[in-house]
Amino acid sequence: MADHPVDEKLPPLKMATTGLQHVAAMYAGVVAPPLIVGAAIGLSATELTFLTGACLFTAGLATFLQTLGIWKIGARLPFVNGVTFAGVAPMTAVVASTDDKSDALPIIFGAVIVAGILGFLAAPVFCKAIRFFPPVVTGTVITLIGVSLLPVAFGWAQGPSPTADDFGSATNLGLAGITLVIVLLLRRFTRGFVKQIAVLLGLIAGTVVAIPFGVTDFGPVADASVVGFPTPFHFGAPQFQIAAILSMCVVMVVSMTESTADMLALGEIVERPADEKTIAAGLRADTLGSALSPVFNGFMCSAFAQNIGLVAMTKIRSRFVVAAGGGFLVLMGLCPMAASLIAVVPRPVLGGAGVVLFGSVAASGIQTLVRASLDKDNNVLIVAVSLAVGIIPIAAPDFYHSFPENARIILDSGISTGCVAAVLLNLVFNHIGGRERDAEDVTHPMEAGDEISESSRAAAMP
Repeated sequence: MADHPVDEKLPPLKMATTGLQHVAAMYAGVVAPPLIVGAAIGLSATELTFLTGACLFTAGLATFLQTLGIWKIGARLPFVNGVTFAGVAPMTAVVASTDDKSDALPIIFGAVIVAGILGFLAAPVFCKAIRFFPPVVTGTVITLIGVSLLPVAFGWAQGPSPTADDFGSATNLGLAGITLVIVLLLRRFTRGFVKQIAVLLGLIAGTVVAIPFGVTDFGPVADASVVGFPTPFHFGAPQFQIAAILSMCVVMVVSMTESTADMLALGEIVERPADEKTIAAGLRADTLGSALSPVFNGFMCSAFAQNIGLVAMTKIRSRFVVAAGGGFLVLMGLCPMAASLIAVVPRPVLGGAGVVLFGSVAASGIQTLVRASLDKDNNVLIVAVSLAVGIIPIAAPDFYHSFPENARIILDSGISTGCVAAVLLNLVFNHIGGRERDAEDVTHPMEAGDEISESSRAAAMP
């Protein structure tokens, strides 16, 4: 029997280029948190480079855990792991509340270690929530993942910083548009391998086009050292403070919720639906990666939803491709000069490619919703309200401004709030009270084949 596409091993060149494509899609998301936190602490340029490299290195290790797996750890799906942005707010809050800024990183690292260990122990229980994720819920969440990521692409398209004079300039938007058109043309008029790496080729072409406009900066390459290693506990031994630990535990719950939704989404896309066992293994990889990350001066790790769009678009479902991407991340952590090559790609160019990637995630969610019996009024209400709740942080970023900071960690994540809303509404409308419901509405795709006979399935079809 042939291997499932998820377990397929591609030729070396194809493996390397498609793996690098995944790194290009998630690089900005990995380096942003250490840059923000490091700047808040006041790290020197050298220390900031070290912290960024450490986060790349630990993201690679976490990706290995997730894709290759050991024992009962790792979903063994084409799943990229990296620094979760959900932790930025509480980490900067720790920095602000610390008198001696040299203690800030040790306090953060101690909190992440504790949160990671607790999350690892909770994974077998947390994964049982899968029965509350029928197609009406998963489709809604997948759609929200894509919609929530699109503003990131739009921000990239405008430029590297809102404070820059050229932010949102015609040049930046034009470069984003050119990159988008290049990717679309490659997808439309090429075939085979070239079509599959259209995003990577689009990023390269967009970077070349940007050179005459002075947007492409090769300075990071010239200034970067060739070899560097994230020395364990470089910033000091971890410190354990209750307030910081509690805030990072909240982030861990948010991260595990989003990872569960991401695994369900990716399972649908690669046609290997994620069951309880897969989700438990994936959550173990997330949480163990997070617990180990501070040892090498990294932050909390979580699944990167933007790479799901790349899988959906390229149709390359091999987990070994993403493992190759993890190898590049480790290499970048050990070789700052290699990391700086990706940094050369201008943000507007990334934004143009991001429109395709993130839009593909939303489209995958809509495909799942097609199977969610939307002819039933109850399911229409579930989707309508959950999407509305999930879009609040996008449409009105200050909507929850009067809530406590810890509550905003959850509320400002549209994926988390939309997911919780969809699960609760599905319980109210399709479970509580013993209402009759279609098997597809209450059964996860993996279980449907076991609980519905072929005759029943045929009878249920319009």
